[in-house]
Amino acid sequence: MLHNEQKGTLILVATTMLASLGWIFSKETIQGLPPFAFIGLRFVLASLFLLPFCYCSFTKVHQKDIAKSMGVGLLMAMALMCWIYAISISSTLGEGAFILSLSMLFVPIVAWALFKQTPSRTFWMSLPLSIAGLAFLSLADGWLISSSQLWFLASALFLALHFNMNAKLASKMPILLLTCIQLFVTGGFGLTLSLLFETLPDSIEDTIWGWFALSTLVATSLRYVLQTTGQKYVLAANAALIMLLEPIGTVILSVIWYEEQMTMSKLIGCTLIFLSLVIYRAGGRIRRFFH
Repeated sequence: MLHNEQKGTLILVATTMLASLGWIFSKETIQGLPPFAFIGLRFVLASLFLLPFCYCSFTKVHQKDIAKSMGVGLLMAMALMCWIYAISISSTLGEGAFILSLSMLFVPIVAWALFKQTPSRTFWMSLPLSIAGLAFLSLADGWLISSSQLWFLASALFLALHFNMNAKLASKMPILLLTCIQLFVTGGFGLTLSLLFETLPDSIEDTIWGWFALSTLVATSLRYVLQTTGQKYVLAANAALIMLLEPIGTVILSVIWYEEQMTMSKLIGCTLIFLSLVIYRAGGRIRRFFH
């Protein structure tokens, strides 16, 4: 019989697999559905799914907090618009997954700038490795930074900003309501951009809607249910380390599905970023090891 912690670990490993598959599902969906329309439909549907579970909470919170939630939702929307646009112009999903995972390293920098919260010593240990990793990802025939890398980086920065601002609101508002509002704002923003800048195709193949369903139901709804369940049984620090498997899984799937070429410089860059995240997420355990 498996103990609760072992069950939780297996569930979180499955969660990272679904998260990695989500990159493939999204890339396949936007082969027939415009990127912003895809995000818009996906997140509006997700918000409507949550609405019955948090509808009563609307009357119990201040209108100012609802307005703040919508503002933070715009940060989430910006992060996802940058992300999906980067996916639409990129042929290297694995590389993008590693760049996006840097958002957790940007969180303390944003907190330092906004709230004067000094980053930990572990953060300063991991930062040079992540910078070196980004440098290696940009090495091709000399230095070459692609536009998709910049969009993935912008997405990571918006995610870090969203994380900090969302943490402040989470202590004041019901979580389901906060999530529902932000999902709806993200979806609405995506649909607005789609109306302004995109043209829907005359017809969309059934296979595209199949990928859309997988992205919405499996990579979004099921994924977050499993993640929440797994986190009940696993220590937060251990869960965070397990979630580092997502970019690795994305690299493997991208190589298999799209035959993505991983040059030596890219492999070194991804490895350095991975090590920087391990050091940062392991936190105090590394400091105790050296003492």
